[in-house]
Amino acid sequence: MSSHTYRLIISCPDRVGLVAAVSSFLASEGGLLTEANYYRDPESNWFFMRQVIAADSLPYGPEKLKQRFSPLAEQFDMEWRLTDTKVPKRVVLMASKQAHCLSDLLYRWRSDEMAFDIPCVISNHDDLRSYVDWHKIDYHHTPVDSDNKAEHFANVEQLIDASNADVIVLARYMQILPPDLCAKYPGQIINIHHSFLPAFVGAKPYHQAAERGVKLIGATCHYVTSDLDAGPIIEQDVVRISHHDSIPDLVRKGKDVEKTVLARGLRNHLEDRVLMHGNKTIVFE
Repeated sequence: MSSHTYRLIISCPDRVGLVAAVSSFLASEGGLLTEANYYRDPESNWFFMRQVIAADSLPYGPEKLKQRFSPLAEQFDMEWRLTDTKVPKRVVLMASKQAHCLSDLLYRWRSDEMAFDIPCVISNHDDLRSYVDWHKIDYHHTPVDSDNKAEHFANVEQLIDASNADVIVLARYMQILPPDLCAKYPGQIINIHHSFLPAFVGAKPYHQAAERGVKLIGATCHYVTSDLDAGPIIEQDVVRISHHDSIPDLVRKGKDVEKTVLARGLRNHLEDRVLMHGNKTIVFE
């Protein structure tokens, strides 16, 4: 049997017989489960499910599966989606001048460590063009006029729409997205912030950390909302520091954490392991 699978992602009010109904449906269709994840939120009584089905076990394709599953989804008031692993997600990367997160994702893409397509890279500077050009990926430089940022974001929105992006990754893109752009792509914009949120929101978090004398610094991968650095968190990690570390030391150590956390967060999103619930996430690792 091939590695081609469908992922059935479900969230809905919890009730008796829910898991049995989904499992029975898939069994009746001949569907072979290769992975199954479940979680019930005790406060909201909301249930989350991720089912991975071997595509070769079904006698039809994903559209037919959606059609046949739809009545059951309606019966249980499900919010649901079905993804086909043969169709890679289209990821638009955005960056400013720092290359560490961008270069790490490009390496993972080039080495087939992570499966996704990159229609383009968007930047408000031209510094990273040669590196992106070497990968034979379209590079769009759209500068920012501090007196008229609306023009920049209008260009960004047009480029994202033209690329048919499934995901937009802010790989150290040092501009704050306007609320209307955030609202247009809910759960589709992923950011890496160079602190362990909710600590040290906003600019220069390493400087803020040094001033506070903290012993741990971190990075946070989260979905972007109109509230600065306050969207649902996907992934986090930390590294230990001491009074010996200067701000350049913090930046150097932090960069390693940033790129690792961003890659883990993006991988979980690409593999449909992240389900949003209010301002929290359920991550089926």
